[in-house]
Formats: sequence, C-alpha cells, structure tokens
Amino acid sequence: MPSSLRRATGRSTPLSLADRLFSTGEDRRTARVIEAGIEELEARLALETTFTGGLVDVVSRYLLEAGGKRVRPVLAFLTAQLGDGITDEVITAATSIELTHLASLYHDDVMDDADQRRGVPSAQKVWGNSVAILTGDLLFARASALLARLGERAIRLQADTFERLCLGQLNETIGPAPEADPVEHYIAVLADKTGSLISASAQLGVIFSNGDARYEQPVRDFGEKVGIAFQLVDDVIDIAPSDEETGKTPGTDVRAGVATLPVLYLREQAASDKTAAALLERLSPEALEADGAAASGEAIRMLRENAVTRRTIDEARRYAREAVEALAPLPEGTVKKTLTRFADTVVERTS
Repeated sequence: MPSSLRRATGRSTPLSLADRLFSTGEDRRTARVIEAGIEELEARLALETTFTGGLVDVVSRYLLEAGGKRVRPVLAFLTAQLGDGITDEVITAATSIELTHLASLYHDDVMDDADQRRGVPSAQKVWGNSVAILTGDLLFARASALLARLGERAIRLQADTFERLCLGQLNETIGPAPEADPVEHYIAVLADKTGSLISASAQLGVIFSNGDARYEQPVRDFGEKVGIAFQLVDDVIDIAPSDEETGKTPGTDVRAGVATLPVLYLREQAASDKTAAALLERLSPEALEADGAAASGEAIRMLRENAVTRRTIDEARRYAREAVEALAPLPEGTVKKTLTRFADTVVERTS
C-alpha cells in the first residue's frame, strides 16, 4: 500500500486501516485511485489553509500538520467509485469536509479545555481560547466558501451538517432533560457530533461523482451509524490500560467528568446495585483527583472490567452491523466490500 495513503488513514495498529480496507488484488486499482485523490487533497488543504501569512497561517495549519486519518475524505473518494470516480468536484467537497472537521477540533478543545490533540499541545493551550475559536471560525468560513462553488445543494447539505454539529455539542453541554433517557440522549449527541459529518462525506462522494441518487440514503445511513460505533469504541479505548507508545492516562474522559456510555450504564446499574453505586462514587472527578494515582487507577480498572464495558462494546458492534445492513441497496463489488471492512475495522481498533 502506498505510504501516503497509510499516513492519511492512520497507523494506530500494526495493520494499518489502509491495509485492512484494500487487502486483496482486485481492490488495488481502487486503492491507487484513492491514493491519488489523497495526494491532491493534501495539496488543496495546504492551499486552503493559507490566509494572510504569518501567525494566522501557522495556527490555521497547526492541527493539519499534526496529522490525522483523513477518514472522511477517504470515504468520499470511495463512494465516488459508485459514479464517475474522484472528480474535481469530489475533491473540492472532500477538502471542505476535512476543513470542517479540523475547525470543529479547534472548538472542541476550547470546550473541553483539552491539553493535547493529535499528540501535540492543543491550539488553545499554545495561543489561548480566543485565537483557537477564531481559527475554527476561519476554517468553517473557508469550508463554506469551497462548497459554495458546487451549488445550492452542497451549501444546504453543509449548512444542515454544521447545524447538527452545533446541536450535538450544545446538547452534550446542556445534558439530557429530566424526562429524557440519558443513554438515548448520549447516542443522539454522537449521531450529531460525529455521525453527521461522516454521513455527509459519504453522500457528497455519490452526489459529485454523478452517482445514482438511490445510493445516497444508504451511504448516509452507513456513515451515521458507523460514526456512532466509532465513538462508542472511543469510550472503551479511553479506559484501556496505558501503553509505552501512547503513554496516555487511562480514563481521561471519565476524569474530566464526561459521562461516557460505560458510565451511563453504570448509573443505571447503581440504582439497584450497591457495588455499582460504590464504584460510581469512586469514579466522580472529585474522588479520582483526591484519591491519588494508584487508587484512581484502580477505580478505572474496575470500570474497565465491569460488565458495562462489555455492554458498550456490544452496542458498538450492533451499530456497525446496522451500518453494514444499510448498504444492502449498493451493488456488489469493491465499494460495498470495502465499506463493510471499514465498519469491521472501526469496532476492532484499539487506539
């Protein structure tokens, strides 16, 4: 597999995402086409993050140059194979989607007061909240300008997606209403914050390759469900043991007070189980901070080994299965097979 596609899709496991998706001889032509698309995408991203020069460009390119899997453009380029392939319009749409994703990262890090992103200090830690927020706004504006070249339909799709991104973040911040089911609320947040952009990527690939309109809804459904599965696996990875490569502290989200799905399931269990209630109390951010490294690490380990974590994995696999089932209307061939592999890879990953 060409090295730049490996870089673009990440090397978080010994067998890269690219190797998993394009592992057989018959798929190599598609892999080479997507490789060429990624090369063009990287050039376009460098161009579209050039503004006034100086510090503005440094900050705008900061997270871009820190890496990233480019999952959303890869999906757009893959679904474009259902039509005329990777047209210039598809590359423009994919560039806009990746800029939108980058912009959301700048804003997310401010919201979460994150210390790091993609292995480097977060932009808001380096330059402060105002610079990080304005940089995100700038990238959103450039993403919108790009899609405006593609016509009204592209603009509407981008606006709907941006609305969902904002609603997802807002609903996560506000939390569920008293009468709402916390788990259902959480899944809806994931669908908006993560699923919507992946869904839009897949649809744009079909639209701007002149693919059959009948394929748009299936790939949209696939993207949303696989996005939810991706985030649920992230919830499990968050409490996984640290390793020498990442050096991460297990339970970063839990320590920050984020109610991930294992924690939400534990809350349900705690209503009738004293042991679960005691563990839940130990997992409060205040208790984890007060208990010290050894005791807090033990509490995270207990959560990891609790049945709620297995239940979260099962739920991620269910969404991945539903994502694959949504692909039924697609023709048999490399695209359908590769999307299926992608869903499988999402729930198998360990980082």
